[in-house]
Amino acid sequence: MDESEIRRLRWHCRRGMLELDELLLRWLDREALSANETDMANFQRLLAVEDDQLWRWVMGLQHPDDKELSELLQRILALPA
Repeated sequence: MDESEIRRLRWHCRRGMLELDELLLRWLDREALSANETDMANFQRLLAVEDDQLWRWVMGLQHPDDKELSELLQRILALPA
């Protein structure tokens, strides 16, 4: 993944809520360079989720129906601050 792709993803990590920004950027900064193609594709799909839906998932109020998104989200939430 080249620098322009990282910058594009970084821009898409900027959400309406600081908490979501921090979670998504944390994964991007720590995991993206070593992530496989499937994880990167799932991360991009996660970025396409509306903020309110993503927030309900993060808070545990709902869970993604998609198993791959659910697993990625759990890995993101497990990253230390």
